[in-house]
Amino acid sequence: MKKITYKSAGVDIDKADRLVADYRRFAASTKIRGVMSDVGSFGALFRPDFKRFRDPILVSSTDGVGTKLKIAFLADKHDTVGIDLVAMSANDILCSGAEGLFFLDYVSTGKIESWVLRDVVKGIAKGCLEAGYALVGGETAEMPGLYNSGEYDLAGFGVGIVDRKSVIDGSSTRLGDIVLGLESTGPHSNGYSLIRKVFNEKELKSFSGELLSPTRLYSKPVLNLKEKIKIKGIANITGGAFYDKIPRIIPKGMAIDIYKGSWRVPEIFLRIKKAGNVDDREIYRTLNMGIGMVLVLAKPDADKAIGILRRGGVASHVIGRVVKGNREVTII
Repeated sequence: MKKITYKSAGVDIDKADRLVADYRRFAASTKIRGVMSDVGSFGALFRPDFKRFRDPILVSSTDGVGTKLKIAFLADKHDTVGIDLVAMSANDILCSGAEGLFFLDYVSTGKIESWVLRDVVKGIAKGCLEAGYALVGGETAEMPGLYNSGEYDLAGFGVGIVDRKSVIDGSSTRLGDIVLGLESTGPHSNGYSLIRKVFNEKELKSFSGELLSPTRLYSKPVLNLKEKIKIKGIANITGGAFYDKIPRIIPKGMAIDIYKGSWRVPEIFLRIKKAGNVDDREIYRTLNMGIGMVLVLAKPDADKAIGILRRGGVASHVIGRVVKGNREVTII
């Protein structure tokens, strides 16, 4: 009777071990003060510098990249989706005004393709470095039979920290405040089931450069702005986009008007809208339309904030204002 090994069953532990060496190298480039263990330990050790805070609050988030991965498989390009993975959690954590501490990832695949996963993890490390997080560990799971050949899935988990008195939650918002829209780098990591529905495979390949543009990481420029200007609310424009995400930071008795012509919508969004004959409400509830994050500020701070963000590499525009209402968003 032929002997069966784990490798013959489809799981190559040796290949996974070799990938860990690359993971350690990428993770080392993201190391920040507080990291107390190397990648490969059973649990990652991290010691936050609580002395910097009067009343420290930890902020956590977990997320994935979604069906944007299907475009990566189609284009056979895997060096940007790791950045997306970090951004999905880091940008959510930023909405509370928190700075990054550490990040972990989970990669699952049917068969380990070393060069593919190396590119993925390289992107994760790049995203951590850009957002100020330490990549402290993760898991690569080889699960033959669960995924199609050449496919994988990603999940990430991030932790940040903020002083209680500095938490941003929208509660200080007042009537007449302005909404500042920060430009996105494309669809980011949301709406790809719609995108894949309206474009055929040839079109998806043709637009893959724009569709795989990594999600913008707003952590450093917005935290820099926070030190200079009072930010009253932050909303990350992801799934649900304008209609579902912005209401989370609107206080009772208020609403937000968004002015549709106040920024230039990138061409890729107009192509998607036209190809699928998507109506306005649906498109602004599915895609970010060129605005990846919104901030609520006092009106006199608008020009100064735009200048500070510009110097930090992020273009922004006044795209709306706070009005009376019932915590809804109106796009006019």
